[in-house]
Amino acid sequence: MGKIRPPKPFLLEGGRRAVLLLHGFTGNSADVRQLGRYLNNRGYTCYGPHYSGHAVPPEELFRTTPDDWWNDVRHAFAFLQKSGYTEIAVCGLSLGGVFSLKCGYTFPVKGIIPMCAPVRNGTQETVRSGVIRYSRNYKTYEGESHQEIDSEMPALEAKVPQMLERLAALIDDVRHHLSLIRVPALVVQAGLDEMIDRTSADTIYQEIQSSVKQIKWYNQSTHVITLGTEKAQLHQDIEAFLESLDWSVS
Repeated sequence: MGKIRPPKPFLLEGGRRAVLLLHGFTGNSADVRQLGRYLNNRGYTCYGPHYSGHAVPPEELFRTTPDDWWNDVRHAFAFLQKSGYTEIAVCGLSLGGVFSLKCGYTFPVKGIIPMCAPVRNGTQETVRSGVIRYSRNYKTYEGESHQEIDSEMPALEAKVPQMLERLAALIDDVRHHLSLIRVPALVVQAGLDEMIDRTSADTIYQEIQSSVKQIKWYNQSTHVITLGTEKAQLHQDIEAFLESLDWSVS
């Protein structure tokens, strides 16, 4: 088996209205590309960057921290601004949803769409299993043998607790700042979410101070809602929310 070709970040240029699309932890731009294409076909410029250490071998993931990933988000936002886009909404999945919330109280955004965003900890074991599975799968796709993978995994697994600790600290920090959010928000949550505490969506909805806010549940969807069975409805709902925003330049 040859080397895998990981997904690449994407920029789909359209009109003056831009949407920053943020993927999840151990995810990549493929998580939000279909949504990006849908919105781009309706006139939006869509940018889906990658965080450092993502869509690359897992050893590189463990050389990065949540601070690095937030810096990547900051640079992505600045890239859109420097490219002439002054009207920007932010939509993110999972960790990307957490970052969309952080963008909501950090940058001059038109609106935010956190999707399946954890703001409550307590799912550490699920995330731990997920990152180990991701590491094994990546190595398998790259063509490594079971023996090679088994010999390499203990060193990676030893680094997981510290990474999860830093991730939990990021999530706690964002949760404590939810009341600073005033921009319009569409809170999206999968009813069959197997990765996070689903009550996070209610917490976000209740604690943000936006005068315009909605919460939508998709009862047949699992965590990666953007690739799930209700993605067509999700696309339409996100488009409707974006169309409702005041896109005049602030």
